[in-house]
Amino acid sequence: MAAIKEAGDSALLLELEPVIGAAVNARAVAIAAAVREDLIAGVRDVISTYRSVAVHFDPLIADAREIHASLERASGATGKGSVGRLVEIPVEYGEQWGPDLADVAAFARDSTEGVVRKHTERDYRVFMLGFLPGFAYLGPVDPAIAAPRRPSPRERVRAGSVGIAGGQTAVYPLDSPGGWQIIGHTPMRLFDVDQQPAAVLAPGDSVRFRNEPRVSQQRTALTRPVVQLTNAARSMMVIEPGLFTTVQDSGRWGHQVSGVPVSGAMDWVAHRTANALVGNEPSAATLEATLVGPKLRFEQRTTIAVTGADLGAMLDGARVPLCAAVSCPAGGILRFSNRSSGARAYVAADGGIEVPRVLSSRSTHVLSRMGGAGGRALLQGDRLGLGTPRSSGGRRRPVEAKSAVQGGGARLRVIPGPQREFFPDDAMEGLERSRFVVSPQSNRMGYRLQGPPIPRLPEREMISDAAFTGAIQVPGSGEPILLMSDRQTTGGYPQLAVVITADIPLAGQLAPGDWVEFRVCSRAEALTALVAQEARLLAFD
Repeated sequence: MAAIKEAGDSALLLELEPVIGAAVNARAVAIAAAVREDLIAGVRDVISTYRSVAVHFDPLIADAREIHASLERASGATGKGSVGRLVEIPVEYGEQWGPDLADVAAFARDSTEGVVRKHTERDYRVFMLGFLPGFAYLGPVDPAIAAPRRPSPRERVRAGSVGIAGGQTAVYPLDSPGGWQIIGHTPMRLFDVDQQPAAVLAPGDSVRFRNEPRVSQQRTALTRPVVQLTNAARSMMVIEPGLFTTVQDSGRWGHQVSGVPVSGAMDWVAHRTANALVGNEPSAATLEATLVGPKLRFEQRTTIAVTGADLGAMLDGARVPLCAAVSCPAGGILRFSNRSSGARAYVAADGGIEVPRVLSSRSTHVLSRMGGAGGRALLQGDRLGLGTPRSSGGRRRPVEAKSAVQGGGARLRVIPGPQREFFPDDAMEGLERSRFVVSPQSNRMGYRLQGPPIPRLPEREMISDAAFTGAIQVPGSGEPILLMSDRQTTGGYPQLAVVITADIPLAGQLAPGDWVEFRVCSRAEALTALVAQEARLLAFD
């Protein structure tokens, strides 16, 4: 039995039986593979989870009906006879590498040796990847050692840590926060952008852990560069980095199956407009400055443009108009004085920002230290290369600069989400009646919204599933989270509604303290809005 649901106007979700099991998961993996083989124009990502398949697509290119038909055809796949790889992972258990091993032993009423034996005596299925790039959810764990998550997560779990959380086990591929019970460590790199494929594990593979004392003693620490240097003929120097300034482009599509977030510009309309003003391709990299802009020196003559939020851009002391191409002399200094509207400004330079591509994108994802300037926000002293301007470049006419967020907030249009069954029948009406405020605990991954709690049906637990940009995710507290560009590829909370693609740029300009309201619309209205938005951009391009 399979159900196909809309997940906003740019994704479809096929759901199988709501159970965690090898047979259902094998079907999901087989269905995803079949849809990929159809090579439908406009499909960006096809990912399988425990018991579902998500298809992300460009609604201006792909025909949702064709994708729906592809999912229906593939839904009969069983996955029988398909065998993934068996990957052995050496692990050093206990002591400094497994600080929670004794706690798991206490839970199991067993010795630490007994826990290690139970952990290594079976093969684990790779059900899906998510949370972090290369983070594989493995199971099932022997029920005797299936200790629950820690009461409070650690702020930092080192890369290579092997953990248990209930019936699941996993290896943390990167340093990150985490609440799993850590019982050991492996020096094996399960995600590396310099290897092909970047993720060692894939859905449908099997993992066997091997007890190997002292295997982690030679572990090499991961380092993050402080200053990026470039040999490019043209460059910009970061004199002051601003509050949070990153390199972004149109996103890292095609890798969500490995748990890699899409990232990319939060306000993709402002990003694309800035590129058009200076004659760049729409996907060229720009700088995204958040709330407080940077101070930059352009080493050679450069045509620049600033769009999006008005953060008070000044070039050599003169005001820089928003949404206009400006010629910057060699040695010219661009700085930002004060914010008057919006949250994120975009700085484009002719030729684009030439940091290395990582998995086909220059976008920065800070949590996984991927892309941009060494996978982090800009720092003082960074020197970023600029590409060669296009021969068809030159200054474009300015466009009208409209304040994206007016009156201290925004109304966003939404489509009912894929997990409506986890909410009361009147949940969508309640969402439309409510006004929320963007919390200070918000970032590029998502906005925590303060306001009336959204009720969920009691005693209904959701199996972790695909997550979608613009989704309104509701944890048990009822305090919603609006997922944004750096969202995780999967999540464990139901998604009540999804902001339409045309309104994601407006959401990207919300700042902490701004209000936000939601209005339900139809898919037809969402597509009409997107087509009109694209027509305006094409006319300018």
